[in-house]
Amino acid sequence: MTLQELLDRKQSALIYVSASDKLLDAIGRMSEHKVGSLLVQSDDGQLRGILTERDVLRFCSERPDALPRARIDEVMTRDLIVATPDSSIDEAMSLMTEQRFRHLPVIDGGVPVGMISIGDLVKAKLNDVSVEVKYLREYISA
Repeated sequence: MTLQELLDRKQSALIYVSASDKLLDAIGRMSEHKVGSLLVQSDDGQLRGILTERDVLRFCSERPDALPRARIDEVMTRDLIVATPDSSIDEAMSLMTEQRFRHLPVIDGGVPVGMISIGDLVKAKLNDVSVEVKYLREYISA
């Protein structure tokens, strides 16, 4: 299965924040939408990075007094690791496991088309394994 097929099943909208927004506002959006990451845009709409729960926790641990006035661009991850829609689930899972992150932007022609979490990948793999087990059981009992 490709990431595009997974995104088609998932059907969730991308959530953006501006790099100049307050970090507390972004935390509120993450909570409101029940997501663990947000794509970060510059004021002119260019993709600048990603803000993850881990980024927020690291910042709070290192600079707790700065939280009320912190901006997203002080906290976000700038060096994005991305996948393409034609990447496989296995490729994405390997990349995320090796690089130790849980949210992967999917980019097509420089434009974000989706966000995949490690949970999305695990769910898809479990579904594939369940279907395979079902067919193997039917084959054995026939």
